[in-house]
Amino acid sequence: MAKSPEEEHPVKAFGWAARDHSGHLSPFNFSRRATGEEDVRFKVLYCGICHSDLHSIKNEWGNAAYPMVPGHEIVGVVTEVGSKSCSDDLENYCSKLILTYNMPYHDGTRTYGGYSDTMVAPERYVVRIPDNMPLAAGAPLLCAGITVYSPLKYFGFTQPGMHIGIVGLGGLGHVAAKFAKAFGVKVTLISTSPSKKKEAIEHLGADSFLVSRDPEQMQAAMGTMDGILDTVSATHPLLPLLGLLKNNGKLILLGVPEKPLELPAFSLIMGRKTVAGSGIGGMKETQEMLDFAAKHNVTADIEVVPMDYVNTAMERLAKADVRYRFVIDIGNSLSATKP
Repeated sequence: MAKSPEEEHPVKAFGWAARDHSGHLSPFNFSRRATGEEDVRFKVLYCGICHSDLHSIKNEWGNAAYPMVPGHEIVGVVTEVGSKSCSDDLENYCSKLILTYNMPYHDGTRTYGGYSDTMVAPERYVVRIPDNMPLAAGAPLLCAGITVYSPLKYFGFTQPGMHIGIVGLGGLGHVAAKFAKAFGVKVTLISTSPSKKKEAIEHLGADSFLVSRDPEQMQAAMGTMDGILDTVSATHPLLPLLGLLKNNGKLILLGVPEKPLELPAFSLIMGRKTVAGSGIGGMKETQEMLDFAAKHNVTADIEVVPMDYVNTAMERLAKADVRYRFVIDIGNSLSATKP
């Protein structure tokens, strides 16, 4: 079979990759396909560090292929547009889904992520960052933002007067609180750490704060919430959270713990409660989310770091030592790391 033009003329690229399950990242030269007829190529300026990047480079989900260039919260400037680019809204649930990195592409090559200098993607999978949105603080919205925005909309958690709980005050949780408040609902942040109460209420605007390890607080809040977004990626009990829901309430799982969670059936039956999951969102909804965020001044709280700090950032992320999202300044620091 004859090769397509994009297969015959690959473009040199440079980034940082993990070579094995130690998760250590280092400089890496590789090739991306040439810009196809329906592709868009762009220079990467910023790339957020997502907790899923940490899971992936350490092969904690068992599907790693090395070398791996992580990064899917990518923003940059378009440098080339294919000759036939033009303008199912649930691409994220497609059975033939191809992720930004660590997956085989149609031509047999592997996809490499945004910890690199350049990207190329089909134009339908590229969204426009609103003019008034800071690129660095907007980058995490491409994962964390849509991950919380989509279930808020889909499960009907945007009606004024509703009471929504958000479990976990981290990369997902802090953005979830901002979006929920922008929709005008009552927000309770739920955390194991009492020290986060001031941050939750004064900075993020939560209406109340609940310490999940405090039996008295949990008991007092029983049956008060219409829905809960659970953003925690560590193993934790669901039973106490189900108790917080009203009849017909919904608990939506957004975090991905390494081990299966126990699901107590009796707690679901008594109150006709629902446990569901949600993963990112389609391209139409992602653009809608960005436009909504720009209108309501919703961005992620970030710490911008240079490329050569990435391994330290991963170590800190594993310890939850970030407030609340690392973003790599690719545009100003990557080139200096070339061997």
